[in-house]
Amino acid sequence: MASQSIPSSLSFCATKVDFSRIQPLRELFLREANFQVRYNACHERGWSDSYLLSVGGTEVGYGSVKGDKPTDRDRVFEFYVIPPFRRQASFLFRELLAAAQARLIECQSNDPMMSSMLFEFACNINSEVVLFEHHATTNIEFPGAVFRPKRDDDRIFKHQVEPAGDYVLILGGQIVATGGFLLHYNKPFADLYMEVEQNYRRKGAGSFLIQEIIKQSYVQGRVPAARCNISNIASRATLTKAGMRTCGFMLVGDVRNSC
Repeated sequence: MASQSIPSSLSFCATKVDFSRIQPLRELFLREANFQVRYNACHERGWSDSYLLSVGGTEVGYGSVKGDKPTDRDRVFEFYVIPPFRRQASFLFRELLAAAQARLIECQSNDPMMSSMLFEFACNINSEVVLFEHHATTNIEFPGAVFRPKRDDDRIFKHQVEPAGDYVLILGGQIVATGGFLLHYNKPFADLYMEVEQNYRRKGAGSFLIQEIIKQSYVQGRVPAARCNISNIASRATLTKAGMRTCGFMLVGDVRNSC
């Protein structure tokens, strides 16, 4: 990577601060982004460190660092600079990497600023997760199926991946799928999830269930979003059939040694 010379008239700084110091700037980031932020809850759960970015003493942005484990702090996962100072984004990001001693950069490809920093400052970039947004209203039918909220006395099949959801799909008196949406993401977004009993997979139950859960999320004032592993072809097809579409990928790369 070709090095950039730092303007002699400017000083760039990344200072570790409490999360409350970056909250106003993060509100600007969320308003501008207008997409579901996968790691939104890391801040409120105390799983991240916050850095205030400044140019010549003026506070112009922030960066956030987390890890795979709640106690780790090895990767930058959020970065925001207010529009008048974006020409200096690279210099600020370099300071952030140095202050946090980050080894990795992780971002959503639908975040243009972070994606730009990723490709400038990282190598060995890869992705394992696909991100989805709602795209179209569907009218899938699943004859004989009943969709309703889960009851305390429902007999739920053993789940292998997802938790038993707040909604169930019943066929022939048997619960064949459950699902719901999680609300610990940035408003107004909700994260869809579901699991289908093994004997009823690839028969349309999943797409019908997701379709109905999408309706419920909107009724509760939330915009549906979803994600799944990039290799999970079945889940990707289920989400797409129910009106979701790919809106990005989770990208991870190693910080270049020269940075």
